[in-house]
Amino acid sequence: MLLSVPDVLTAAQVNECRQALESAAWVDGRATAGYQAAPVKDNMQLAEGDPIAKSLGAVIVKALEQSPRFISAALPLKVVPPVFNRYSGGQTYGGHIDGAIRSVAGTAHRVRTDLSATLFLSAPEDYDGGELVLEDSYGTHTIKLPAGHMVLYPSSSVHHVSAVTRGARLASIIWIQSMVREDHQRAMLYNLDTSIQELRAIQSPAILRLMGVYHNLLRHWAET
Repeated sequence: MLLSVPDVLTAAQVNECRQALESAAWVDGRATAGYQAAPVKDNMQLAEGDPIAKSLGAVIVKALEQSPRFISAALPLKVVPPVFNRYSGGQTYGGHIDGAIRSVAGTAHRVRTDLSATLFLSAPEDYDGGELVLEDSYGTHTIKLPAGHMVLYPSSSVHHVSAVTRGARLASIIWIQSMVREDHQRAMLYNLDTSIQELRAIQSPAILRLMGVYHNLLRHWAET
């Protein structure tokens, strides 16, 4: 399931992130690339454990916890601390698939990556190129969202970032292990949940029955 999550961050939070990232110590993004990604990855990122990354990451995780759309779609069990990247001067990230397991720096924790998310921190008019391009069974999707908006997609998707030919593209990348491993099951639960929310104003026993179906499916599929 490919889903846009608008207004994850407020305008003030976006400005806070951008101001902090202006003075950040960017390093070559290939430092953390695996053998598959290293030949096609050309960007800058904040080092693992960077204080700015930790501080801004905490802001983003808190915002995600307060996003009903994200919670409903992702059903998160674990969230990898957000990472931050920057593209400029023709930098790009060629076609790749995100690694299945992410280690959390400085800990023994490992997270299965069911879902990936790109949170845009630069306004679309501030840079040329930089589109996130995703391929799935329904075709190719080109995504370039307003600052503060996020796109959520299966980590198994083949995707790339187009070359940034003007300005700079700032973004945060987040990986999520869901309570529900299978994408089609999460999509069914999300559609059911959103339908229930839209129908809640109707005083009918049918709503209770639908809620029962939702929770029984979640009980059957969830891993905690």
